[in-house]
Amino acid sequence: MDQDLELEHQPVSIQTYKVLKSKLNLLYPAVIHMNSPKVQHTINTTIVDAVNQQLHDQGYPHNPSTDVTAYYEIKTNERRVLSLSLINYAFSGGAHGNTIQKSLTFSTETGKNYTLSELFKPGSDYVARLSAMIADEIKRREIPLLVEFTSIRPDQDFYVADKSLVIYFQLYELAAYVYGFLYFPISVYALQDIIAEDGPLGKMMY
Repeated sequence: MDQDLELEHQPVSIQTYKVLKSKLNLLYPAVIHMNSPKVQHTINTTIVDAVNQQLHDQGYPHNPSTDVTAYYEIKTNERRVLSLSLINYAFSGGAHGNTIQKSLTFSTETGKNYTLSELFKPGSDYVARLSAMIADEIKRREIPLLVEFTSIRPDQDFYVADKSLVIYFQLYELAAYVYGFLYFPISVYALQDIIAEDGPLGKMMY
C-alpha cells in the first residue's frame, strides 16, 4: 500500500476525557495528534459545544435535582470520516429519566461537520427518498407510532456506520419511550445516484 493510500485509510487518534462532579459523570472524545492543529481544534470545539448544549438542554447544572450520565460512541473512524454519537441521560425524579443523542459527522481533512442535506447532491430530493424507505421499514417492523409518519425533517438526526447512513429519531419523536431511539440503517448503495461523491457517504462507497 503506498503512503498516500495508507494515510487516507488511517483512523484518527481519539482520547477520552472524563468529568466527574456532583451529579455529573461525563465522558467525551477529543481527536489528538492530527497533522493539522487547525482541523483538530475545529473538530474538538464542535464536540465540546455539542456536549455543553446537551447538558444545558437536560437542565444541568441549573436544575439542582438533575443527575447526568453522558458518554459517546464512535460509529465510523476511517477513510477521513469521523462519525460519532454523544449520548446524555438525565434523571430529575419521576418514573424514568430522559436520554438525548446528538451525532456529528466530520471530514478529518477539513474539520467540516456535515448536515444531512450536505451528504447528497444539490437539488436531489433526499427527504422524499429517505422518508419512503423509512415508511416501508416502519410497516415491516410493525412499529406502533405515537404520530403518523409522513416525512423526516431535512435536518433529521443521523450518523454514518460501516457502509450505511443511519437515520434515527429521538425518544418520543415517533414512538413511545419503551421503544427507545428508533434507528433506520440505509445502505449507501441504495442511495448512490444522489450521494455527493466528495462527502462522507461517497467516501464509504469505494
